[in-house]
Amino acid sequence: MKRTIGFIGLGTMGGPMAAHLAKAGHHVQGVDLDPAKVAALEAAGGTACANIAAACAHADTIITILPRDQHVREALLGADGVIRHAAPGTLVLEMSTILPRTSLDIAQQLQAAGLRMMDAPVGRTPADARAGRLLVMAGGSQEDYVDAQPLFECFADKVLHMGALGTGIQMKVINNYMSMVSMVLTSETLTMAKKAGIATPAAVEVLQNTVAGRGQINTNFPKKVLAGDITPDFPLSLGYKDLSLGLALGHELGTPLFLGASALELFGMAPAMGRADQDCTAMLLILEQLAGIKKD
Repeated sequence: MKRTIGFIGLGTMGGPMAAHLAKAGHHVQGVDLDPAKVAALEAAGGTACANIAAACAHADTIITILPRDQHVREALLGADGVIRHAAPGTLVLEMSTILPRTSLDIAQQLQAAGLRMMDAPVGRTPADARAGRLLVMAGGSQEDYVDAQPLFECFADKVLHMGALGTGIQMKVINNYMSMVSMVLTSETLTMAKKAGIATPAAVEVLQNTVAGRGQINTNFPKKVLAGDITPDFPLSLGYKDLSLGLALGHELGTPLFLGASALELFGMAPAMGRADQDCTAMLLILEQLAGIKKD
């Protein structure tokens, strides 16, 4: 079924997403502060709108994907926002990356005004947005998810219903946390290799062909702790030893290893918590205990 969609925010991610919806035959009414971005949507078959009111006209769905919390608030709740112009029952798909508490507050106000909302941020890259291969993390009711899923599938090849309202944006923030911390870890590692006199291409080739580079979430965690198995393939006690060796080398080379120093403190807790001889992936259980998460 073809839909009428008000699309607010035609930037690096939003522009390609809106274009894919238009190319799928939906009537997309786009608005953005940059006239060139609105023109690009027109070229893809969408309709240019001068303001949010025009984007909301006759729309059964509104999509917002904007840079920051204040932009989302203004677009949805402002004096000339969606809340003033959208018809009751309209589905709002809020796809920005913002604070989860901001998203929930906005949802409550929209619901009080008779609108529906899902938080549904996207993952992956601008190139994936252009290719229609994004990942959607959706939070909201099952009914709204079923309503929105065909639209998501116009620009995503992976669509996941994370749970209740708020879980989509929480998952996006959690995903980005891991990504950005990994940026630091990767940078620390390559800096240490370069300081040791190892050519960066050679270091990269090694890391791409070991668990270190392929990622614990893709290798050890699924087959060990997440499967309920903490018998040691490589125990936490040896992890402590290896981290100590790495930090010692970093000290000798004059390379700052901020994440390594913090990780060593956590590995050092394992004996007192009775986990020194458990698999290194049992670090998850140490952190869950510190976070006050009770066992199922």
